[in-house]
Amino acid sequence: MNFLQELPSYRSIARKRTTILSRDKQSDTLLKPTDSYSSQLEGGITENLNSQSIRKYALNISEKRRLRDIQETQMKYLSEWDQWKRYSSNSWKRFVEKAREMTSHLELWREDIRSIEGKFGTGIQSYFSFLRFLVLLNLVIFLIIFMLVLLPMLLTKYKITNSSFVLIPSKDIDIQCTVYPISSSGLIYFYSYFIDLLSGTGFLEETCLFYGHYTIDGVKFQTFTYDLPLAYLLSTIAYLALSLLWIVKRSVEGFKINLIRSEEHFQSYCNKIFAGWDFCITNRSMADLKHGSLRYELRADLEEERIRQKIAERTSEETLRIYSLRLFLNCIVLAVLAACFYAIYRATIFSQEHMKKEIDKMVFGENLLILYLPSIVITLANFVTPMIFAKIIHYEDYSPGFEIRLTILRCVFMRLATICVLVFTLGSKITSCDNYSCELCGYNQKLYPCWETQVGQEMYKLMIFDLIIILAVTLFVDFPRKLLVTYCSSSKLIQCWGQQEFAIPDNVLGIVYGQTICWIGAFFSPLLPAIATLKFIIIFYVKEMSLIYTCTPSPRQFRASNSNFFFLLVLLIGLCLAIIPLTISMARIPSSKACGPFTNFNTTWEVIPKTVSTFPSSLQSLVHGLTSEAFAVPFFMIICLIMFYFIALAGAHKRVVVQLREQLSLESRDKRYLIQKLTEAQREMRNRLD
Repeated sequence: MNFLQELPSYRSIARKRTTILSRDKQSDTLLKPTDSYSSQLEGGITENLNSQSIRKYALNISEKRRLRDIQETQMKYLSEWDQWKRYSSNSWKRFVEKAREMTSHLELWREDIRSIEGKFGTGIQSYFSFLRFLVLLNLVIFLIIFMLVLLPMLLTKYKITNSSFVLIPSKDIDIQCTVYPISSSGLIYFYSYFIDLLSGTGFLEETCLFYGHYTIDGVKFQTFTYDLPLAYLLSTIAYLALSLLWIVKRSVEGFKINLIRSEEHFQSYCNKIFAGWDFCITNRSMADLKHGSLRYELRADLEEERIRQKIAERTSEETLRIYSLRLFLNCIVLAVLAACFYAIYRATIFSQEHMKKEIDKMVFGENLLILYLPSIVITLANFVTPMIFAKIIHYEDYSPGFEIRLTILRCVFMRLATICVLVFTLGSKITSCDNYSCELCGYNQKLYPCWETQVGQEMYKLMIFDLIIILAVTLFVDFPRKLLVTYCSSSKLIQCWGQQEFAIPDNVLGIVYGQTICWIGAFFSPLLPAIATLKFIIIFYVKEMSLIYTCTPSPRQFRASNSNFFFLLVLLIGLCLAIIPLTISMARIPSSKACGPFTNFNTTWEVIPKTVSTFPSSLQSLVHGLTSEAFAVPFFMIICLIMFYFIALAGAHKRVVVQLREQLSLESRDKRYLIQKLTEAQREMRNRLD
């Protein structure tokens, strides 16, 4: 007993009991000796055998067999009804496990992603899994829009059901606001169809691809009338809400892992050395790359430790100098962003003012350049600014990890803000009139007779141009670069150029950029999610070929858990930025009077109050009560209380994790102490024998 009292863990427990015994009783249970803990665990297992599977417990085979014998013994003393419930529960669990196993074989690109994981590790595999998630997300978004908007129209158009279209009733609207000039059907050049396919104009403008095609009030079936304006708006709300919930659900898992992994620097070194290897790697070159990545991470950790020490030893003059330099460099970053945004603004204004010219007044290249001028400027800005940010960050004297995060954050803001600048520029042109008043229609009807369709065309052009750039870079830059590096290895210039690195953050920003375009454009172009689905499928195979044949993985590798959380966080930022212009366009900008299902509404959102006014009076009172301030204020307070509760719960869980880490540290000290005592005892025995 005296020997056990000399253990470091016992001394620590005794010291803590004297200070916090009255305050925290739960810590005593966490810091009990191992034998009592294991006996408690065994007692808990035997009590929960009815509801839990033995397979879930971290025990050896002999212990699991003993527990299974106990379970079978307990079954004999149960009634027939309880035995039947137990057997049916176990059968249902086995059925669910088999069903999950069968559905896993039907997973999209399962073998391809496993092959990538085996050759290149879990970091790159997480990028392709994220791309698969976006394919499924866009497919579900398309199905929502198809079921709510397209399907009733197709059933009526092709007379599959006994239904008919309900035309929009005419109201006191000026005739000038209802004019929607159709493209002229005169002399058509041979390249006109090609331009229409790339820009969404001409024959594509009149198809179900764009908003202007849905100029009906509803579909009348035998027993009810389908309200198309309401369905159109609800489909937009539904796919935005689904995207938000799906992203939050997936990101919570990564957030839990990051919360638990908030480790100390010493534990970070130990985890990298003893648990940093990726056992999915089977390729020799990837193993060498993983060795280099671990060395890079250790060097980065040592550099961060050196910078922390340097910051601690920094004088007040040096601190003032470095903060002044950072302020100056951040002003340069803001100036670069402002210059890019202004260039996008001017390019959009120029394109919108000149795209109304007749095709016969300009040559093919000029017409295509004017149509795609905003997309070209946005692509150039997204290409140039990351290189500028990478040069600036080296002079700001940050740690290597913070440098990467800050650079990625700036690039994320740049890529996603360019889309918002384009949309807000279009909004300013739509709601402003140069030489005459907009009071007649509420918007610039002369330049934008159906402004929703023209915004959808801009989103369509951004989507198509982004795909063209990805294919062109892979085919005409990466493949020739690989050939030059392989067959012209004697040239020092080419060797310095090297192969293209498969940088995970840059590729993720590219597909998040495309997904943000899809979220904004799906309201103005209902078939855009289907185009995005096909685009991401093409990108998957193109990036897979590029990774295998032309690129080398980046030495700065990401762990799969950190990567997934980072990808979803960037995607969530893109969704929030997409909701802002959509909300403004639906609630503030007057809807077109010449096309679309909302021609009889001042704004798109007015269909909701109109629908609520058709409800019974009791239901109307309930809806008005739920949307009033009297309900909103208590609801907000309850949400805040729930949020504070979960924050406190997360803090408690984090303290438990800290206590468990302390227990592990104490156990390691106990082992060192016991080994030291054993060594001393062996030395004394040898001295006695000698």
